Amino acid sequence: MRKKDPDAISTPTVQVIERMFTLMDVLASREDAISLKEISEKTGLHPSTAHRILNDLATGRFVDRPQPGSYRLGMRLLELGNLVKARLNVRDAAIAPMRELHRQIQQPVNLSLRQGDEIVYIERAYSERSGMQVIRAVGGRAPLHLTSVGKLFLAADDPQRVRAYATRTGLAGHTKNSITQLPVLERELAKIRQSGISHDDEELELGVHCLAAGIHDDQGKLVAGLSISAPTGRLDKEWAVKLQGVANEISRMLGHHNPAQTS
Repeated sequence: MRKKDPDAISTPTVQVIERMFTLMDVLASREDAISLKEISEKTGLHPSTAHRILNDLATGRFVDRPQPGSYRLGMRLLELGNLVKARLNVRDAAIAPMRELHRQIQQPVNLSLRQGDEIVYIERAYSERSGMQVIRAVGGRAPLHLTSVGKLFLAADDPQRVRAYATRTGLAGHTKNSITQLPVLERELAKIRQSGISHDDEELELGVHCLAAGIHDDQGKLVAGLSISAPTGRLDKEWAVKLQGVANEISRMLGHHNPAQTS
């Protein structure tokens, strides 16, 4: 006797879409092709229902059939993903979360990128009504080893690159707190790799303390840094949690996925 398909009755469009997403999630969980039988077991869908939806997805090239009865994600997803990625801009993604963070802490929030041996400030969120603040000019530059964001980028480099940077720059200092010795810098970078948060303790400018968290793209690459600048003594240690959360939020907007992130 032929097994009756319990899903043969017409289903609402939303339910079909939900099933489609479920099927694609199962395909995404494996690098190799998956048999229809296994797909049916993992999704709980009747084989004929799964087969029907997968065939529709294959027509649109969202799913491939490398051989009869097996399926994997299709190239159309890569094409669409590349279109989305091309439209992503770290500044556009960051500006609204930066403004919200500034609203909460009432201190300037800066967005910076690495260019060679320096960081460049490309955006800021601040208010002229917030009293004494440390404002970083958009377009301003500073050495990597003297800034919180710059040290994030150095921490992402391998030891050979860090040593090469130290040789090129001589680790010149700006204040009495500046790190000018390679062993000291290497210890600082090791701490940053563990915590994910970087500090500038009056190393670029006396009276100014900064902390920073990294922003990563869909490949996990560090592409920018988000920092808070404040007069020394005014920086609240609790801001680090907020800062990391906002940096993670921006990273997710750029396509970064880190299961360890909970904020």
